[in-house]
Amino acid sequence: MSALAFFHWSEYFTTALFNNHKLSLDSFLLNHSKEYTLAAMCSWLEYGVEYYFFPFVKSWVWLSRSGVVMVIVGESLRKVAMFTSRSNFSHSIAYKKTKDHQLVTHGIYSWFRHPSYVGWFYWSIGTQLLLSNPVCLVGYTVASWKFFRERIEEEEMTLLAFFGRQYLDYQQRVATGLPLVRGYEPTYRERYLLYNQ
Repeated sequence: MSALAFFHWSEYFTTALFNNHKLSLDSFLLNHSKEYTLAAMCSWLEYGVEYYFFPFVKSWVWLSRSGVVMVIVGESLRKVAMFTSRSNFSHSIAYKKTKDHQLVTHGIYSWFRHPSYVGWFYWSIGTQLLLSNPVCLVGYTVASWKFFRERIEEEEMTLLAFFGRQYLDYQQRVATGLPLVRGYEPTYRERYLLYNQ
């Protein structure tokens, strides 16, 4: 509960610090989606059922500690990404480029194209390791991976439209950061048009 509460509070706090013109109650990300709420409820249910019927599963201290480390690393990575991109960060995909929108490629963005998604991905997996929830660990991993793969592809289509060749070059230099997620891959025709703008 502490990891979950801190994550949502820190989303709001970090947005207030570096991007306050986009600040709203939605910045807490509490109403992220029905699927997110259902996943949280399933993890609590699994924890309770296993704690009652199979308490030995919850006694693997090394597993919980590795979850704590993953939660801290994931949370830190996401907040560093928000700090690095500052006003360019948004909780939703931007479909219209603003005049001050810049492509961020320095700092943590020179390691991963989508460090905030990488952080959230590992944070979510870490929460299930922390709880020693084997069923939700698999479910969270698959669902988070699928969600971020689709979101990255959609976001990269807009980034290519906004930044053209600059983003295409960045894509070729830096990986998404998520395992087996390549992002949006422009067709040969799209590449040709981007290089000849």
